[in-house]
Amino acid sequence: MHPAFWFVSAALVIALILKAPLAQPAAIATATIVMIGGGLPHGAYDIALLRRAVSLNRSALALVVGGYLAIVVLMALLWTCLPLIALVLFLAIAAVHFGEDWPMLDRGLLRFAAGAAAIVAPTIGHPADVATLFVAMSDPRAAIVAKIITATAPVTLLVTAVGIAIAWRHENRQWAASMTICLALLVLLPPVAGFALFFVFLHTPRHLAQARVALFDMTQVRWFATGALVSGAAILGWWAQQRLAPWQIDESLAAQAFQLLAAVAVPHLVLSRWLEKRLRQPEIARPIGPIEKAATA
Repeated sequence: MHPAFWFVSAALVIALILKAPLAQPAAIATATIVMIGGGLPHGAYDIALLRRAVSLNRSALALVVGGYLAIVVLMALLWTCLPLIALVLFLAIAAVHFGEDWPMLDRGLLRFAAGAAAIVAPTIGHPADVATLFVAMSDPRAAIVAKIITATAPVTLLVTAVGIAIAWRHENRQWAASMTICLALLVLLPPVAGFALFFVFLHTPRHLAQARVALFDMTQVRWFATGALVSGAAILGWWAQQRLAPWQIDESLAAQAFQLLAAVAVPHLVLSRWLEKRLRQPEIARPIGPIEKAATA
């Protein structure tokens, strides 16, 4: 686990003990900025990973990039035309994607439940706040989605507890301990703050470490530049789309941040699952070194 997770978790626990105003607009805005700035870059290397896995000429690469961007645009349009469907699709895709953090679970249903835990846990401690966020992202009917998720929370978290026990037995004890702490904080913290903790300090570092292994020949300067430029382009594109759109938009920063994550989540999930299989092939593998050990820790 990245050391920052333990420091941030401890700081948030202290903030809870001191009853810091974590649900105030300024605190929510800060958590949202951390969530986007720290979490968005982990999908910034998708195209670079694709080029590493497959030999593409310029026309093929342009076609792939165009398809990737087309999916992002379609998801953005879905938020404007069918926001409730976009919300449900986002939650399902997020659960599947977060389930990839649980390779020690051999059953797809277990991985899906474990991935959904990060979405479900906040509804236990802050059901009204989650419902308000869902409505801001979608429409008033989204409150029903929040209630359904809350109703499934006990079963989902029970299955996740089984997954944590399996992870512990498989010597993934740091992951089991950190997920236990994170789920507890997801229940106790305001939704945006809790999700930012999970997304930025647990989920993202694992995927960035795996990407760094695959892109081992990329210099540090190019590595940071790629993450910053692609993430910045995604944020700028979303901002432009929101400002130029003729329809009414929601002004909630948190709602827009989650919509942006949803827009890039679909192509990222599709590509990451394919790349995971592709990069495991013998002709792409290389000897395990310190970075690989960090990625699998």
